Formats: sequence, C-alpha cells, structure tokens
Amino acid sequence: MDRLQSLQVFVAVADAESFVGGARAIGLSAPSATRGVGELEATLGTRLFTRTTRQVRLTEAGRAYLEEVRDVLARLQAAGNAASGAAGTPVGTLRITCPQEFGRLHIAPLITEFLDGYEGVGAEIIMVDRVVNLVEEGFDVAVRIGTLPSSDLTAVKVGEVRRVICGAPNYFTAYGLPDTPADLLHHRLIATAPEPWRFGADEACIVKIKPRLIVSSVAASLDIARSGWGLSRALSYQIAGDVRDGGLQTVLDQHEPAPIPIHLVHVEGRRAAAKVRSFLDFAILRLRQAAIPG
Repeated sequence: MDRLQSLQVFVAVADAESFVGGARAIGLSAPSATRGVGELEATLGTRLFTRTTRQVRLTEAGRAYLEEVRDVLARLQAAGNAASGAAGTPVGTLRITCPQEFGRLHIAPLITEFLDGYEGVGAEIIMVDRVVNLVEEGFDVAVRIGTLPSSDLTAVKVGEVRRVICGAPNYFTAYGLPDTPADLLHHRLIATAPEPWRFGADEACIVKIKPRLIVSSVAASLDIARSGWGLSRALSYQIAGDVRDGGLQTVLDQHEPAPIPIHLVHVEGRRAAAKVRSFLDFAILRLRQAAIPG
C-alpha cells in the first residue's frame, strides 16, 4: 500500500473509530486497512491507535498526527481539483449546519434557490442547536449566531439579531407589563434552561430567574407564550412574524443586551471548493438583502 493510501486509511479508521468501518468507508477490506495502518506506524516508529476487542482509539501522537494528515489531504485534493478544472465548477454535495429555527426560516428557502442555479450540486442541511465541529463532522459551512471564539475558521458577518422577552397580549392583560428586568421575578416565565437572564448593553444586569416551566425546545416555549400562559425569551428573528401579526409583543426593549452577530463560517478560506465559494457568494448577498429581523 502506498503512503497516500495509508494516510487515507488512517483518517478513515480514526473517523469511524473502527478498522472495519474505516475500511468500508473507502472500499477496502478490514485486513488491508489494518495492514496499511501497521505500515504507517512502523514507518513513524510510534503507535497511532490503542486497540481493544471493543474499541479503537487514537493515541496522543495519533491525535496530533491526524490534524496534520487532514491538512495534507485537503491540500492534495485542492491541488487535484485545480489541475482537473473541478475547482472552477461547482459540483458535489454541500453540507451545511445551522440552528433549527434559523434554518427553517432562512436557510431552507435559500438553498433551494441556490440548487436551482447549480445543477451539479446537491445539499444536506443539518439543523441543530449546538456548535458543530466543521472539520471533525465533515461540514462545509456553518451558520453561527453569537460571538465567535478565536479559531482558524473563516467567518463572514451577514446580519445580527436581538435577544428579546415576549408574551401574548392576553397574558399582559391578565398579569400586567414588567417595567424593569427585576419585575420578571413576579411573572410566569418559560425558559429553555435554568440560567440567569442578562440585560443591558454590557449585560451587567443579571436576573436569576425562577421559571415556572423549563422546556428544551425554543419552538415549544414560544408556542406556550403564544397561548398566553407566560413570558418567553427568544431571538428577534424567531418571533418577527408574531410581532408583525400581533400574536406576541416584546417588553423591556430598553433593557435588551447588545445585538448578537450572525456569521457564515467555513474552513478552507480561499482554497475552498467551488461549491462552497459559490454558495457563500450567493448566501451572503441573499442574507444581507433579507434584512433578518434584528
């Protein structure tokens, strides 16, 4: 087995945490994968995996080596694409991850329009309310709502949203309007986690809320707020239609935290595949034109 194939086998086994699964992913037999990794370990003079009857795990040396190998293989792929002309032609499957409600409202309609213009591209959208590791989980682009930590990823700001407190008009008729953040302690609150709510541009005002109801779904909490049962906290784009139609109204607007940025994030920078560059050019323009309710 040549060195390049051994590196591909190593990455596949690391991703699958299995010699059988890694071999299957790249069309080899399990003995061939085992032999390829063994040859690589012999060349390097170190163990890349610890093996038991149930698990295959990277060693510390293996974890460090994996990052380097991924970069090498990505560079080789980019060079191959450039040489074959594929770098200039959007083809393949575009994998995108984004928050659930933002994906439903803004990314799903956008991606169908994009695919209509690029027949050689397919797409997979994974909508999850957690920060996904683009490299480890194999995504091309992520939508991130919030302040970004320092990293090697490339990010482009496409908008911003506000964090708001909202309720139905019939709730306020029954229970009155809160005048200050501290007044929330005397209201029925629906929260997605038992954590303090912060207010003010510098978020210096902290209210240790006592929610009557905790649900893990923002969509569910907003449905309950729409029914008039209590107050919920949301991002402004999530309730823009409700506010426009009068089903929900916001309170304590003058005490809101600073706006939250929205970014499109990707890995490869200028070396990104044509499908990624084309989507970013398309999505950045559309999202900025969309005037996401902030």
